[in-house]
Amino acid sequence: MGRNLFNLKELSITEIEAILDQATVFLNAKNHKKFAGKIACNLFFEPSTRTQYGFQVAEMNLDIKAIGFNPEASSLKKEESFYDTIKTFDAFGADLLVIRHPSNGYYEQLAGKIETPIINAGDGTGDHPTQSLLDLLTIRQEFGSFNGLSVVMVGDIAHSRVVHTNFEAMKRLGMQVYTSGPEECRQNELNFIPLTQALSRCDVVIMLRIQHERHGKRLCMATDEYNSKYGLNHENVSLMKPNAIIMHPAPINRNVEIIDELVECGRSRIFKQVKNGVFIRMAAVKYALEAD
Repeated sequence: MGRNLFNLKELSITEIEAILDQATVFLNAKNHKKFAGKIACNLFFEPSTRTQYGFQVAEMNLDIKAIGFNPEASSLKKEESFYDTIKTFDAFGADLLVIRHPSNGYYEQLAGKIETPIINAGDGTGDHPTQSLLDLLTIRQEFGSFNGLSVVMVGDIAHSRVVHTNFEAMKRLGMQVYTSGPEECRQNELNFIPLTQALSRCDVVIMLRIQHERHGKRLCMATDEYNSKYGLNHENVSLMKPNAIIMHPAPINRNVEIIDELVECGRSRIFKQVKNGVFIRMAAVKYALEAD
């Protein structure tokens, strides 16, 4: 029997730390336990690069057969339901289902009805547990621990599953968490403060893409205006603390939320996050397949 990983709220701090520790073992070890003969089905109902293919690389590293899924070439086009699609892969005898879906809490209709363990690869604006875990791993690598650190997430706060997962987990881990960005995207209950104040206060600055696909209409703002008001640029990056780092869950809209020159600057850990994502997803797969 495996176990599901739907969100981080259901995990204790000890369990979160254990997944981070396991990811670190995978990062440093050339030889580790394999899962030869296991089959993972990656069912992505939304576009994805880092998460979808990061899981695929993680599964291949563990000797797991990875099967992809193309919604456009499936029986969804014949009006098959989401539930019946997932139930079909469950009936195939897969050992793991990795699912991304645009509906918040899509997994609630599956819990108790699908025998195969499920890892949530993102649900609407709800949760993105493996992204949060790789963010946490990157921060822990940089600072050694979490307690007492300050972090700000900047951009499309209301529509970001990264924000909603990170905010809760980071607070439980002892971090002071803030959000900032356009007024249209703010959530007051998520400790919203002006960007200049956040940059001068925080050890970690996480920039976010405006998720136009989740807005009823696009924000009517030129890219240079957005960057000037809410993005990282040559002027305001100088406000950051000396040892503060820049992160981004990606995809990046260069010269919008962050100017091109800062994407790979000395402060940036953006592509380190991508690298860490493979090892976190290996650890998440192990967690799902090896229930106590």
